[in-house]
Amino acid sequence: QVQLAESGGGLAQTGESLRLSCTTSGSSFSFAVIGWYRQAPGKQRELVASIGSFGRINYADSVKGRFTISRANAKNTVVLQMNSLKPEDTAVYYCNVHVNTFSGPSDYWGQGTQVTVSS
Repeated sequence: QVQLAESGGGLAQTGESLRLSCTTSGSSFSFAVIGWYRQAPGKQRELVASIGSFGRINYADSVKGRFTISRANAKNTVVLQMNSLKPEDTAVYYCNVHVNTFSGPSDYWGQGTQVTVSS
């Protein structure tokens, strides 16, 4: 069974950095897209950054130039380096694995990790 483990959330002040990690197990996800989403109070869940198997990377406009997503060895761990944090980055961050199979797409979610940025 697919499992996702998130770590690295916590408290930070404006301008500081946090590093989130998502480690997957159960499958290699060699051809999966792994992304970080976040959901702030009163807002819908939004894509923060994603990375594909060939290194294709997408960022939300709000985090471009500040956040960096990367895939680790064996493609089972994805890191989100968050620099120059702002209070508006405060949210619960979720790791997501999206896979496409012959039977259709599937999404797997982590439990979420809280990121709080104070001003």
